Parts: sequence; C-alpha cells; structure tokens
Amino acid sequence: MNFTGVFFSITEIIGTIAFAVSGALLAIERRLDLFGVLFLSVITALGGGVIRDLIIGSIPPWAFTNPEYLALALFSGLATFVAVYIFRARFSVLKERLSQINNYFDALGLAAFSMVGAEVSLASFPGNWVLCLFLGMTTGIGGGILRDIMSREVPYVFKKHIYGVASLAGCGLYWVIWTLTRRNTLAALLGMAVVITIRVLATHFHWNLPRILLSESKE
Repeated sequence: MNFTGVFFSITEIIGTIAFAVSGALLAIERRLDLFGVLFLSVITALGGGVIRDLIIGSIPPWAFTNPEYLALALFSGLATFVAVYIFRARFSVLKERLSQINNYFDALGLAAFSMVGAEVSLASFPGNWVLCLFLGMTTGIGGGILRDIMSREVPYVFKKHIYGVASLAGCGLYWVIWTLTRRNTLAALLGMAVVITIRVLATHFHWNLPRILLSESKE
C-alpha cells in the first residue's frame, strides 16, 4: 500500500472512531440502552459510506466487506458507554462539557469522511466535480442524518452551525487542489482543515444559515 492509501486508511479509522463516539454520546443522552448505543454508534460511523456506495453502485457496500471497521465502531461505542457508566454520577454536571466534546468528534468525523467520499468519487469517476462534492458531503453527513432520524430528532445538518456547507467547502477545496496538483494527500489535509475550522468557528460563534421562524415556531 502506498502512502496515499495508508493516509486514507488512517483517515477512515479516525472518522469511524469519531463518529462512533458521537453517535454513542447522543444515544446515551437520549437514554437508550446498550444495544441502542451500539446501534447508533455503527449507524453514525458507517451509514454515510453505505449511502455513498449505494449511489455509485458498489455492492455490497464497503462497510460490509471490511468488518474491521464495524468492529472498530462497536468497540468505540462500547468504550464510550463504559466510560460514561463509570462516571455516571457526574454525567449531569459534565453534560455541557460532553456536548462540546461531541461537537469536536463530530467535526473530526465530518472532515475525515468528507475527504474519503471525495477520494472514492475521484477514484471511480475522475473529472466529475459535481459527484465529488455530492459524494463527499453524503459520506460526511449521511451517518449523522440517520442517527438523528433514529433518535427522533430533526437532522442536525438541516438546522444548525453550517454543517453541510462545511463539508461542501472542504470537498470543493479538495477538488481544486487535486485538479491543480494531483496530490490526494495534500488535498485531503487542507480539505479536512477547512471543514474542521468552519465547524468549530460556527459552533463557537453560533453561525447559522438564514431560516424562517414562523410565529408559532418554538425555536
């Protein structure tokens, strides 16, 4: 395996762990049992990749042909569950802090999987920039959307903190740098940096896209 292959394998591992932890923390906050925590961990970590592979006709999806990533997601979810259980007496006190940590994990997972999706797109359909952006974004946000739907929440990506736009911005930069240099690793590193920066700044400064708040709306 060349350096680029190793880099994207590491990126997939980072994304899997980050999203699995994010899914587990949300499941714990929603008071789901152990099965629910593990299920949401797996869905959050692997769901975007499954949607991506179905779009490009890669059957069976990557998640089902690489069981080590399923195992990694399960282990990350279980480790999160055990850690919160051990410190459960302080969970309510640490809830706000855990929410902040969850945002960072979510930003890291979004950045990692957005770049993986963009790379898969260029490997399968080189030259198609629309597909590059769409598959990158879908890989990045798909698992989170499934997670939120299953926990009876309006998907986070549709309402707060410039989530999908951050993914598109990173994928767009990836496409531009790859087109100019053909250096996948450099493109992915800079793309990830953009996604994480936008997400962290948007969370810190409460940046949101315009929306219409009707008089009867509670938000």
